[in-house]
Amino acid sequence: MIHTGCHDRDRRARRLLLLLLLPLVLAGCPVGPNFVKPQPEMPPEYRSEITPAEAASFAASPWWDVFHDDILRGLIDEGLANNYDLHTAVYRVEAAQHQVGITRSPLFPQASYQGAAQRGKSFLGPNIDNQTFNVFLGTFNLAWEIDVWGRIRRATEASTAQLLASEDFRRGVVLSLVSSVAQSYFSLQVLDLQLEIAKRTTQSFTETEQLFMRRFQGGVDSMLSVQRAKAALDSTAATIPQLEQQIVTAENQISILLGRPPGPIPRQPILTQDAVPPETPPGLPSELLLRRPDVLQAEQEIRAANAQVGVTVANFFPRIGLTTFYGGQSSELSDLVKGPGAAWAIGGSVLGPLFQGGALTESYRQAKAQWEASRQVYEQTVLTALGEVSNALIARQKLEEVRVEQAKAVDALKESVRLALLRYTGGLSTYFEVLEAQQQLFPAENLLAQTDGGRLLAVVQLYAALGGGWEATDKPIEVPFWPAGP
Repeated sequence: MIHTGCHDRDRRARRLLLLLLLPLVLAGCPVGPNFVKPQPEMPPEYRSEITPAEAASFAASPWWDVFHDDILRGLIDEGLANNYDLHTAVYRVEAAQHQVGITRSPLFPQASYQGAAQRGKSFLGPNIDNQTFNVFLGTFNLAWEIDVWGRIRRATEASTAQLLASEDFRRGVVLSLVSSVAQSYFSLQVLDLQLEIAKRTTQSFTETEQLFMRRFQGGVDSMLSVQRAKAALDSTAATIPQLEQQIVTAENQISILLGRPPGPIPRQPILTQDAVPPETPPGLPSELLLRRPDVLQAEQEIRAANAQVGVTVANFFPRIGLTTFYGGQSSELSDLVKGPGAAWAIGGSVLGPLFQGGALTESYRQAKAQWEASRQVYEQTVLTALGEVSNALIARQKLEEVRVEQAKAVDALKESVRLALLRYTGGLSTYFEVLEAQQQLFPAENLLAQTDGGRLLAVVQLYAALGGGWEATDKPIEVPFWPAGP
């Protein structure tokens, strides 16, 4: 008797074990194509840039440190902590993480409960008194879809790829934010320098007008020279309020990037030759651009689209599931889970499509088309990245050449102004020669200031085109990456 009972228990245990292992046996490889990482054809070198294999990564450090500007570093840190676009991107990453959990949840048994209480009176027939009755119901339900064809796993793969894409988008926001702050900061310094040039030139024209007036009052010159000098003075002075307006606009733009109300922005007093941009290394491997957040995001979009193709393939096959419940139904609450009121059931189900009016086929074709579209976006993103890096490299190179020649032009024009004044006061030339030299110097100095700023902007653009340094994009921000909350 004891021996037979032990044998029955062992047999039931083996059956239970087989039942638990059955879903694992049935759940084979997911249907649909497996993701293959794209391998874009990369040129061995950028246009106008020879690339030796031993070239060091130009984008492997927190790149704003190369300018050795503590004020700029502080502004970037403030932007990383307070920028609203970055905060939005962080919360979108969190939402994508939770979506992965939602998509993955059907892989596990789904448990629920049900309870009901009802009191009523029924009509049983003529000449029969109606009877009042009570009904109490309480059950514990369990359902489990066995992911034989990998539909749930493919959907989870797609959600995971979307999560990674949202994280790459966040990195892109960081890169864009840092680049925008740096570019706006240098543009603001260029405006400061142009304002200083305008004020200095205005003072120079004021002195010229006074010189012409004295000579006119002395009877050695005409009123024409005075009026021409006054016109040049007024024209130059008119640029001062324009530049002051542009400075306020630039400060407001930076304030918005920093997540603060519009207001003054601290900066180095003026853009000087001390702010020399760092030298570009002798070679930049084209593979560096594959670290760009937009390229990585486009790659994850392909992965998600590829997994969605697998989901549509799995929809052609039946869904296999297990269901069970345990509970009771009784007219007395005390009998709900005992005696005749107890109830239970266990079973399996198979649900498959027979005719859907072509919906499944069209869904598959749609998923394939979306996969093809995401692949085209990826290739275009890589191509755009190559062009941006090439543009930044050539700008960096040519602006250095422009700066050398423009500096020579400014020096020559300064000397011509000095000589023209000497000749004018000595009676060897007319007022026209003096005004012409001064009027040519003003735009030349402005162009030199713009060139100096452009050299710094070209470095920022190169770093941005290469995707920045991962140390930069991984820099902690002052908001919780996974925000707390229910």
